[in-house]
Amino acid sequence: MSFSRLKPLAATLLAMALAGCMSQPMSSRVAMESAADSAMTQKSVAQAERLGTQWGDEVQSSVQRVDLRRVGSQPLAEHVLYYSAKDYHGRSLKSIALAAGRVELSVRGDNRRALPIFRDNGRYFLRGKAGQAYRLVYKNNSDKTLEIVASVDGLDVISGRAASRYHSGYVLRPHGTLRIEGFRKSDSSVASFIFGKPSDAYAAHSDAGSVQNVGVIGTAVFELRDPNRASEGAANAFPADGERDNGYAKAPR
Repeated sequence: MSFSRLKPLAATLLAMALAGCMSQPMSSRVAMESAADSAMTQKSVAQAERLGTQWGDEVQSSVQRVDLRRVGSQPLAEHVLYYSAKDYHGRSLKSIALAAGRVELSVRGDNRRALPIFRDNGRYFLRGKAGQAYRLVYKNNSDKTLEIVASVDGLDVISGRAASRYHSGYVLRPHGTLRIEGFRKSDSSVASFIFGKPSDAYAAHSDAGSVQNVGVIGTAVFELRDPNRASEGAANAFPADGERDNGYAKAPR
C-alpha cells in the first residue's frame, strides 16, 4: 500500500505510521545521533562493556494501517538513551520523562521489570546484560494522540533503514501504552531485541547499519491530528511505504 509523499501519515496503538514525506538527515543533536557523537559519549565504556542489539527470536506482534497527519514537522521531543553493560553507580531510575512529561519511557526485560537507567551530566545511560531480551515501553500521559519514531543502534525499528525523524512511527493513543519488542519483520511479527556483543548486533550485519552505532536507543515524539479517535480496543495500525519493499526491516546478512 502506498501513500502520498506530500502528507505525513501515522499509525496506532502499537501501530505504525508513515511519517515521512521528507528524507533529510537528522542533525547530530537529535534523537538518533551520529556515530561520532555516540562514540564520544561512550568513550568511557570499556570495549568489554559495550553492547549492541541482536536480531532475536520471532515475536508475534500484529499491526494495521491508519491514516493520520502530524500536527507539525518538528517533534515535541527527541531523546537519546545510551546502553552498555557498564556497572553504573548512583541512584537509578525506572523511567524517563519525554516531551515535558507527556510520554514516559522505560526499558523492560524478560521479567517485565524495568532495567536501571542512570543520569549523568544531563544524559541517560541504561545498564543491560548480554543475552538479555528487552522491550521499549512508552506510556502516554496526555490526552493527545502521539507518534513514536524509535531507533536502535542507528536503525529504524520498523524499516531497518538508517534512523531519521521522517520515517514511519508507531501511534500512541491518549493514556495508552506502546510496547516495541523488536525490529519489525512483517504485519504480524518482530525480531526481538536482545543485548549482545557489538559484532553480533543487527547493525553490524545490515547494509544500512554500522557496528560504530551500537549502544544507542533514539526516540522522536510527534503530535498527531486524530479527528476520529479510534477506540482503545482497536487493533494495532501501520502504513507501509511502497517505495521500500514491504516497508519492514530485512533479516541480517
